[in-house]
Amino acid sequence: MLVDFWATWCGPCRMIAPIVEQIAQENDGKVSVGKLDVDVNGQTAMKYGVMSIPTLILFKDGKPVERLVGMMPKERLMAKIKPYLN
Repeated sequence: MLVDFWATWCGPCRMIAPIVEQIAQENDGKVSVGKLDVDVNGQTAMKYGVMSIPTLILFKDGKPVERLVGMMPKERLMAKIKPYLN
């Protein structure tokens, strides 16, 4: 599960959103992708130590295994995510 921690007012979050959507579509069945608005779900963001957004956290077997902070190109995101895909 890849969770995108974001907010509506966050410019970089809006920039990375289409990339996250592409990753979800291209890896359908391999990874589930969810979005978590930190303004609405502040407690969850605090629980996972999200201090800046966008932050993407990859969970494997319910545990965070990779944390990606900030805007980055799709290739870099996939390089970090790919080792965990089934």
